[in-house]
Amino acid sequence: MLDLKALNDRADEIADSCKKRGVEVDLEAITRLYRSHNLLVTELGDVNRQRNEHQKSGKRKMDPEEREAHTAEGRRFKEQVAVIETRLRESESVLSAAMGRLPNFLHPESPVGGEEDFREISRSGEIPQFDFEPKDHLALCEDLDLVDFERAATVAGSKWYYLKNEATLLDIALQRYSLDILIDEGFTPVTTPDVARPEIIEGLGFNPRGEETQIYSLAGHDLCLVGTAEITLGGMYADTIFDEDDLPIKLAGVSHCFRTEAGAAGRESKGLYRVHQFTKTEMFVFTTPERSEAEHAELLRIEQRIFDDLEIPYRVIDVASGDLGAPAYRKFDLEAWMPGRGEGGSWGEITSTSNCTDFQARRLKLRFKRKGGPDGKGKGKNEILHTLNGTAISNARAILALLEIHQQADGSVRIPEVLRPYVGREQIGPR
Repeated sequence: MLDLKALNDRADEIADSCKKRGVEVDLEAITRLYRSHNLLVTELGDVNRQRNEHQKSGKRKMDPEEREAHTAEGRRFKEQVAVIETRLRESESVLSAAMGRLPNFLHPESPVGGEEDFREISRSGEIPQFDFEPKDHLALCEDLDLVDFERAATVAGSKWYYLKNEATLLDIALQRYSLDILIDEGFTPVTTPDVARPEIIEGLGFNPRGEETQIYSLAGHDLCLVGTAEITLGGMYADTIFDEDDLPIKLAGVSHCFRTEAGAAGRESKGLYRVHQFTKTEMFVFTTPERSEAEHAELLRIEQRIFDDLEIPYRVIDVASGDLGAPAYRKFDLEAWMPGRGEGGSWGEITSTSNCTDFQARRLKLRFKRKGGPDGKGKGKNEILHTLNGTAISNARAILALLEIHQQADGSVRIPEVLRPYVGREQIGPR
């Protein structure tokens, strides 16, 4: 959520961000709500001041008639305060809902436009030139007995699946491999809950309810299945004040992820590319405002390190404004080359990393205390910190890319060298 003061101080920037993202909001109406709310705050302060003065005046001696009048006046002040406080709570609720419709500010270097208007920053690895007709991952999974969508559909419905044989080993291997990388990079490993309360989900900028939600709600419980460990990692320290010296805090969270909408049917969304459940290792960083852009670059570097080691060719893109989620100030995606995607192969997203600045932290009350004084040893003021997130590995898509990129002419799949100690073999098949 944006700072309320930004409605006055940065109104043009808010309007510009909304326009470039394609978000339609009545900014003037929200500003009017804010000003009306401030008037109520002022009114409550004035009445409380008068009430305090009235209470102090009651300490002097009074005759019975005067005391009765004074008591009646005290009741009037009490009732007046109660009425204003009720109006203020209602105003806070309406204003909070209105502010929740406003997206974060936009990085000045983010490209403007829709999904296809991204800026390509770099590429790594060579797109494979097969001397045989490559298969897509669904054909490889069938030939090598790795994934069973048909039986899973009987049990749970479409877009659910069983991993089998070496695919199960790969799933576990990718978790441990990614954690080893992140521990080496200074992250604390965390296994997170797969559920969260709606208020935590909303605090991170996701919509847990309504027609557009992609989140499963648990009937009879005030809980939802999370679509990413970003939610549980970000909520882990809600309403916490850190010392500046504690930052940055870097967490590596492993969780299952659940999405109600598996995406549009079609060749590019088939198989493991869009599913209702997958395992993911997520990076999350709490840091000071002045460090957040550097930390964002670090998250991108780590993602590149992981997929370079996995020998997956990819490109890095700077995501365009209209394709950004509301919390993201800027987002980079890694898109892997997937030979079975589209006609003749195409790029498909495998990771993303976002700098959310103070957007998530404000609603979750994530703060830090500045070092104060000329020697930096004193206690300074509390400030809202910045949060960032990044995908280390999303297993379903990583398995897809590994199978398609490393397939061999004899129908087998070569396992990248970095994964062999975890999987316990050099290849899958042929069978």
